[in-house]
Amino acid sequence: MDRYEGFREFVHARQQALMRSAYLLTGNASQAEDLLQTVLMRTARHWHRLAGDGNPEAYVRRALINEHVSWRRRLRRRHETPTARPPDRGRDSGDESLHRLALQEALMRLTPRQRAVLVLRYYEDRSVEETAALLGCSSGTVKSQTSHALGRLRVLAPELADLLNAVDPQELPR
Repeated sequence: MDRYEGFREFVHARQQALMRSAYLLTGNASQAEDLLQTVLMRTARHWHRLAGDGNPEAYVRRALINEHVSWRRRLRRRHETPTARPPDRGRDSGDESLHRLALQEALMRLTPRQRAVLVLRYYEDRSVEETAALLGCSSGTVKSQTSHALGRLRVLAPELADLLNAVDPQELPR
């Protein structure tokens, strides 16, 4: 067995889930592919060490977030502004498509850190503690970032009030 066999198995098993997370972070399919490819290339070089640590997926997810934040910083320095492109309508009902579009546009207007917190907490269904570990911050920071991000989403996309009001208020700081 060559030294990358375990890595190939990991990528084959987790690629779809990692790609969805990358898409939610970037809001763009081609950028998500580039982000995931960049992170996986870096991960492959250190696979023997990561596989021995026992939780390579946590490392890859953290690397996705860190790389995305780095990309955003580089874009800001070049004074480029990403533009939204029309969404693929798919097979959804009209209301679902409108909600998905509104949510996607609102997520793209959050800071990368706020977006990462929401993706980890509500899309990947991670606990506050897991999210804090992945982001390298305290549980309190995760709670406050979640509260700020949800508040900002309520302002940016009031049409999503039913969805946003379904969030358990007990999880938020007082």
